[in-house]
Amino acid sequence: MEKLLDAVAAVVCLVSPEKVQSIANRIRQAGTSKAANSLSSVVGTPAAAGVVDQLVDAWRTTSVGADELASMLLAAGHVFTKTTNQQSTELVWTGPTTPFVSARRTEQALLQVINAAEQTLFITSFVAYDVSTIVKALNSATDRGVVISMLLELSRNHGGSIAFDGIGKMKALVPAARLYAWRDKADPFLDGRVHAKVAVADGRMCFITSANLTGHAMEKNMEAGVLLSGGHIPKLLYDHLRSLVATNLVSPV
Repeated sequence: MEKLLDAVAAVVCLVSPEKVQSIANRIRQAGTSKAANSLSSVVGTPAAAGVVDQLVDAWRTTSVGADELASMLLAAGHVFTKTTNQQSTELVWTGPTTPFVSARRTEQALLQVINAAEQTLFITSFVAYDVSTIVKALNSATDRGVVISMLLELSRNHGGSIAFDGIGKMKALVPAARLYAWRDKADPFLDGRVHAKVAVADGRMCFITSANLTGHAMEKNMEAGVLLSGGHIPKLLYDHLRSLVATNLVSPV
């Protein structure tokens, strides 16, 4: 049965919902033996025909009836479509590219999160400078009523590890932003740094990346990340960041 379930999953992941419906209808109408000989003709690509053939092979090793298999396909297809519509994941990449993989650029992804925010936006970064497009988008977000929170690394003069006052500079560039720092660190984290680079809009969309808020990270460095829309991860991340503030693990500047 596990082999059949895997085959059903492979079909609904590769074949369009309309084709899955056609396959299920043909199985119901033709019955086990006749349907098995004609299912691959429903789809139009060799890859899709391959997973349908695997479905047929797995089906023949079970006692599952035609109606039951058709229902399995329809149920699996419904769940897959609903999940896909609720959450999307995109690869984000800055740096050298190849013709073989398509990916969003870091600046594009970050701007998408900022521009999508309607109520709240929380951003963390180690350093922040030389990002005029991002600053412009952040100020536009505040103009439309978005509450912006930013957690950045402190300068050495304020107990942190970077040479310049990135927090002070960001405060001047985005005056309405609520800026936070990681000051009081428990023993396991005494030499810790704010190395997390994330942006979360309304707990609905988040960008998790290796890139700092710098011009080089947006345009020149080799940086990687993922852009998540929907699902539970953006909300979990936002709740965690807000909890850091609420429990005074990070403090306002």
